[in-house]
Amino acid sequence: MYNDHLKLRTIRYQKLVALYHADLFRFAYWLSKDKNATEEIIQESYLRAWKYLDKQLDENAEKSWLLTIVRRENARYFSRKTLDIDDIEQNDLVDTSSHSVEQNIEYENIRNQIALLAPEYREPLIMQVLLGLSSHEIAEQLMLTTNTVNTRLFRAREQLKHSLTCITIDKQ
Repeated sequence: MYNDHLKLRTIRYQKLVALYHADLFRFAYWLSKDKNATEEIIQESYLRAWKYLDKQLDENAEKSWLLTIVRRENARYFSRKTLDIDDIEQNDLVDTSSHSVEQNIEYENIRNQIALLAPEYREPLIMQVLLGLSSHEIAEQLMLTTNTVNTRLFRAREQLKHSLTCITIDKQ
């Protein structure tokens, strides 16, 4: 009986990892802005997910549950360690092989401007754009109202649009 439970638990866990690893890694990277920190955060998140897997009964909420674990592990990681902001390698996860030089520069500008947004605007934007979460799902993750999330998303886009317009004007 115990072995059957362990097998089922292991299969469920492996499916979760396979299904959500890329999204969780991207999210952790956007939160931490450091590839090494991201790897540690993901590893700790997976350990915590394994530990509490039996308590997560709603299969429709698995992604949200895992994202919450990643957010909390990110907070724990940075409460234990202080990183020098100059050591951040923004280009660690960039696939430069399939884009032109101009596209890479444009993507880099967008990433840099997103990174400059205040966390309350950056985080919902990343959750929507990178992870494809709805405003309602983001609201649940951040423990906010849907209206607050929508407002923050609107402001994030407006700030991003303004900053990217300023970069374009400066280059001309």
